[in-house]
Parts: sequence; structure tokens; C-alpha cells
Amino acid sequence: MAASPAGRPRDPEVDARITRAAAEVFGAEGWARFSVDAVARKAGVGKASIYLRWPNKEALLEALFASRLSGVRDIDTGTLREDLVALARQVLHAFLDEAGGSVLRLMLEVESIPSGQEHLDRFLQSQATAARAIVHRGIDRGELRKDTSVTLLLDTISGGALNHALVAPARLRAEVARRADRYAEELVDFVLASVATAE
Repeated sequence: MAASPAGRPRDPEVDARITRAAAEVFGAEGWARFSVDAVARKAGVGKASIYLRWPNKEALLEALFASRLSGVRDIDTGTLREDLVALARQVLHAFLDEAGGSVLRLMLEVESIPSGQEHLDRFLQSQATAARAIVHRGIDRGELRKDTSVTLLLDTISGGALNHALVAPARLRAEVARRADRYAEELVDFVLASVATAE
């Protein structure tokens, strides 16, 4: 078994501050201008603090993806509406929080980013798997018609949430993020009004 490293244990708050700064730098600057120097300045730590944790910027980016782009969790609240609201909220927050720009950068620059395709595929697959499970449970419980198009329903909700996040002007982004949970409810109610089974 490998020996534990000597010295003080790593501070998880510093780790989180560094990966948050990495998300902001990567989202704003892209891979070409992503550097340990820039992340250290953004995080307010010395470069040595980063190099003690990650040997290079590739490893730092890997840590960013692992911690901030973990994917969409499976959701089962017991009702279709609440499941879809939770899904819409996850999508909105994925693009509106401080790591949101990094998700977009990953989508735009995926071919030039180390392990980028792997991380993007994992993120999108987790969303698709969780989302499809939600709709199939809704059909099984009789909350949706059996002929409901799973793809169209999810494209409408996930696509609506994504578009809402993407078109938010920079000056209103904080307000849009603050109202994201309520918007998720409004979006889901609007869509379900046209597809849910009649009581």
C-alpha cells in the first residue's frame, strides 16, 4: 500500500476554491489561454498550492471536470411534474452557476481539450439516461399518454432550459440564476399542459 504523503492534509476549501477558479478561467478564456498562473490569480492562491495538488494544467482541468461536471443525477420524487422540475433545475444550474461557462466551452472546444469528448459524453449521457427514466415512469404511472414522444418531450424541457440559460444577457445573469427554480416550474407546467393525461 502506498505511503501517505507527508505534511499537512489538503484543505478541501482550498481545493474547491481552485476548481471554482479553474471553471471560471476555462469558461472565460478557453483551453488555449487556460493556465495555472491564471487560475492561481483567480483563486487567490500561490501557484505552488496548485502544483502540490495537480502536476500540470491538464490534470487541473481533469479535476475541474470531475468535480463540477459530474452529470445529471437520476430523479424519482414519485410524480412526473416534480421529476421534470428537478431535471429542468439541474440543467439550468449546470449552465448558470459559476461552472456554466466551462460546460459551454467544453461543448465548443471538445476536440481540442484533453479527455474532453469523454467528459462531455458522460455528462450528456447522464442527462439522457435520467431524463428518459423520468418520462417512462410517467407513462407507466398513467401520467402521460402511452404514445407520448419521449424525445420531443425531453427536447422541449431540456432545450427550453438550456436556451433560457444561454440567451440571458450578462448583466441579467445573476437575476436569471436567482429565478431559475421558479422558471423550471413554469416551463414544466407549460409543457405538461399539452401532453399530460386528463384527470
